[in-house]
Amino acid sequence: MVTEEVVIEGLREVYDPELHYNIYDLGLVYDIGVQEGDVQILMTLTTPACPIGPMIEEQIQENIGLIPGVKDVGVKFTFDPPWSPDRMSDEAKADLGID
Repeated sequence: MVTEEVVIEGLREVYDPELHYNIYDLGLVYDIGVQEGDVQILMTLTTPACPIGPMIEEQIQENIGLIPGVKDVGVKFTFDPPWSPDRMSDEAKADLGID
């Protein structure tokens, strides 16, 4: 059975290539929906003009699609609310030297 926790672990394997840190702990993921093998990810990027959106979406599709029981993966981007470093996990802030 696909759970949100398993999806989170998969998202921790997807890295922002500019910050070299996983997208989940960077706080880029706003919501995860799991229903009968369908996974929906609502997320943002560090800036609306960020050119890496398609690359990150492809990595999410690949990583989450490998989880046993996942039938479909959808990724939707939003910029409301805008991302800020306040959304980062305490560990990510410490690792990246952000107070």
